[in-house]
Amino acid sequence: MEQKLRVGILGATGMVGQRFISLLEDHPWFEVVTVAASARSAGKSYEQAVGDRWKMASPMPESVKGLTVLNVNEVEKVAATVDFVFSAVDMTKEEIRAIEEEYAKTETPVVSNNSAHRWTPDVPMVVPEINSEHFEVIEAQKKRLGTMRGFIAVKPNCSIQSYAPCLAAWKEFGPKEVVATTYQAISGAGKTFKDWPEMEGNVIPYIGGEEEKSEQEPLRVLGHVEDGQIVKADLPKITCQCIRVPVLNGHTAAVFINFEKKPTKEQLIEKLLNYKGYPQEEGLPSAPKQFIQYLEEDNRPQVKLDVDFEKGMGVSIGRLREDTIYDYKFIGLSHNTVRGAAGGAVLCAEALTAKGYIKAK
Repeated sequence: MEQKLRVGILGATGMVGQRFISLLEDHPWFEVVTVAASARSAGKSYEQAVGDRWKMASPMPESVKGLTVLNVNEVEKVAATVDFVFSAVDMTKEEIRAIEEEYAKTETPVVSNNSAHRWTPDVPMVVPEINSEHFEVIEAQKKRLGTMRGFIAVKPNCSIQSYAPCLAAWKEFGPKEVVATTYQAISGAGKTFKDWPEMEGNVIPYIGGEEEKSEQEPLRVLGHVEDGQIVKADLPKITCQCIRVPVLNGHTAAVFINFEKKPTKEQLIEKLLNYKGYPQEEGLPSAPKQFIQYLEEDNRPQVKLDVDFEKGMGVSIGRLREDTIYDYKFIGLSHNTVRGAAGGAVLCAEALTAKGYIKAK
């Protein structure tokens, strides 16, 4: 790419916004030129606005420290400076739906980490390795919005990334029933142990709204495009419990599964190891070379050893074995703020750029 696309981050001061900033440092296609946040941060430098709330392990990139934070609600002003935006705003769902559409109507593509538009029928919700063909609905969305190049695309919830790729890899065997329990890191709530000390040594058996997302969103990802909208898959039937655990980064899932055609363990592992999609075929900058790894050791995957597999963009699976009630059971692990949030959105933007949906204004 001769000239980098100009990127804005909406909600740039929050944890996911910070993750976008850190992931986009030295990106070969994209350059962060605009940061936007609430009115209370507007007018300050990015460094001043974040203050001592920088939550990333790597230091704040020098290139963004001096950027003046714009008011995210001044849509025309922000949109005029960029080719497209990543959205990580902290608002109500109704406010997010409204502001993301407002940005799209300025002919600015929006790639969102938020859940507000995940069930809008003509908004694609994409894991690029699994369902990049869902981007086709963007043409129908543009007609609804009255735009030429503006649209919204979203990525799914972080909780499904550690098991939904398996369902896609094993599609030919007909996954029909899934029971999953997710053990979710505190960064999924935008927290560190510094701001959530009561999570140390603690487990909370409830995360608001998460179980419904974990049960329903894989079906939309595994669905198909029909008449300009996404039709969700009928199977597998999924039931899920979501538990907050004292881990900073990394969502683990314990999964039981039944198939219509029972495969061998060797067939299942082979499908995981050879599974790839559009990002790998096109060699997109953020794409993991190995999307899914299978670990043979009985005590893997582990957060400390495996969460950063493929720079946090890969998925780790282990302990696949036959079960006494279900056909098989396994453990999955994914990085919730990289693959599950900002990194997944960056990969979506790369796929949209490669497919010609995102271009310079």
